[in-house]
Amino acid sequence: MVYLKELSRKDILLINEWRNDPEIIDFLGGPFRYINIDIEEAWFEAYLKNRDKQVRCSIFLDSDEKMIGLVSLLDIDHISKSAEFHIMIGDKRNYDKGYGTEATKLMLSHAFNNLNLNRIYLKVLEDNPRAIKIYDKCGFKKEGVLRSAAYKNGSYKNLIIMSILKEEFALLVF
Repeated sequence: MVYLKELSRKDILLINEWRNDPEIIDFLGGPFRYINIDIEEAWFEAYLKNRDKQVRCSIFLDSDEKMIGLVSLLDIDHISKSAEFHIMIGDKRNYDKGYGTEATKLMLSHAFNNLNLNRIYLKVLEDNPRAIKIYDKCGFKKEGVLRSAAYKNGSYKNLIIMSILKEEFALLVF
């Protein structure tokens, strides 16, 4: 249903639209801020210079080759064999259709089977049950809570830390 492609320059305009939508950013751990296209282009250039420590992919629907989101591995540590996982479904018409779960599985497979990583971790807002459900389905385990770690819409929110190990992923049947 979905496939991943490395982020490309032509994806930047749509990503900028998503990152300037407060409704989308409300589900993510970071604060909302307006991002102009120059900043987005600099972000992309920084990615190109740091590809050894990051994997950033666009999520596409098989049916119409339409980009619906982003999935990334960041801060790849080649000694500890770990990375931080991020995902954003930017096309709101594609929420609750299983695409986030599918993209997460694809990126985890890439991380463990191609990049030989051992641990993938993430931080998720405690009050984002849709994302937590995806991570549970994909085998992530809760490790702890970062109390009042994110400031969103005038209040502090807890972030849950979750991770999955290569050996745990290998046991999952999808």
